[in-house]
Amino acid sequence: MSGLSFMEKLLDGVEVEWKALSDVFHLKNGYTPSKSNKEFWENGIVPWFRMDDIRQNGRILNDSLQKVSESAVKGGRLFPANSIIVATSATIGEHALITVPYLANQRFTCLALKEKYTKHFSIKFLYYYSFLLADWCTKNTTMSSFASVEMDGFKNFLIPIPCPENPKKSLEIQAEIVRILDAFTAHTAELTAELTAELTARKKQYHYYRDKLLSFEEGDVEWKALGEVGEFIRGKRFTKADYVEDGISVIHYGEIYTRFGTFATRAYSQVRKDMARMLRYAEPGDVVMAGVGETVEDVGKAVAWLGGHKVAIHDDSYAFRHSMNPKYIAYVMQTASFNSQKTKHVSSGKVKRLLIESMKKDVRIPVPFPSDPDKSLAEQARIVSILDKFDTLTHSISEGLPREIALRQKQYEYYRDLLLSFPKPEEVAA
Repeated sequence: MSGLSFMEKLLDGVEVEWKALSDVFHLKNGYTPSKSNKEFWENGIVPWFRMDDIRQNGRILNDSLQKVSESAVKGGRLFPANSIIVATSATIGEHALITVPYLANQRFTCLALKEKYTKHFSIKFLYYYSFLLADWCTKNTTMSSFASVEMDGFKNFLIPIPCPENPKKSLEIQAEIVRILDAFTAHTAELTAELTAELTARKKQYHYYRDKLLSFEEGDVEWKALGEVGEFIRGKRFTKADYVEDGISVIHYGEIYTRFGTFATRAYSQVRKDMARMLRYAEPGDVVMAGVGETVEDVGKAVAWLGGHKVAIHDDSYAFRHSMNPKYIAYVMQTASFNSQKTKHVSSGKVKRLLIESMKKDVRIPVPFPSDPDKSLAEQARIVSILDKFDTLTHSISEGLPREIALRQKQYEYYRDLLLSFPKPEEVAA
């Protein structure tokens, strides 16, 4: 059954009225109470939602990971229960339905249904429709020092009211859509959970064999300091304001632990061509490392650059230049042994930073057959070929389990969007 025939049957000829988002909702910005005031953060009872809540607990939330005290609430007023938060900066479009009175941080815009529309809308229906709003947000961002949603367009995003003259029938139509989407969501979640559990088990197996293979408990191997194996070249600064669609390929340090895997042959971002002489580059075969991150795990994350040309790197990252197999180095830098050593050379401030000078001297990696370069490279290639098979199975979006999970999600999104495809007037659809 097509989305159109389903919608035609459901609406049965009734009118659909479209309202701007700001007509339907009160819009309020989230905020972070002052961290310097300890009273705000001690004995908290007020839920304060962040992106971590969505990542860990899903999109329908009745409690938060972190709470603040009542004294932290501006004007003593919480955002109301059964309202929606939408990320309008940073992680654009992420959203959730909050079922309790709450606060949220400044990344979110909070959407509380206006009283005059409470009899016209099901909040669960609006939650599902927010997936279309989220898609609009990702396509309509402004770039300054950080990405944010174009708010004039956001306020004018259109929300459908089926059968506006008959609120009872309107809610029945919305309830049927919600019923179908709830069932479809649960079914998809069950299938995805099964695949994810299998993927988790395979990743655990992969990590075990990778670490064992690269521990070199037997054989001819020498553990050499990174400074003996190669040199670190720090990148040069560029900002998101420098990004263009057609320019010089660059790797931003944040992309290393959010978008790249073990190796890369193409960059995701580009900056202005007139910056060419101001930048610093990783050459093919270099391993690019993140020098900064929010967690110790993110700092020092490495990706082997295997593209056919040099790529510019951010000043909070390093190109490790060496004469070994680049993928071998990248795999070594994923091991528990390497991470255990690396942790000792990460600053302990709020922003974690790699202490590169001490890393060069103290962090060691295994070099097989150090006295025979040809044999060493052959052994590195053999190990890489084994780990590549595991890596494809556990990480590839074109093969293996990640592909199956991605296909399930794509199928779900396709049918969800069809179920929310209300017929628009010609002037809106144009």
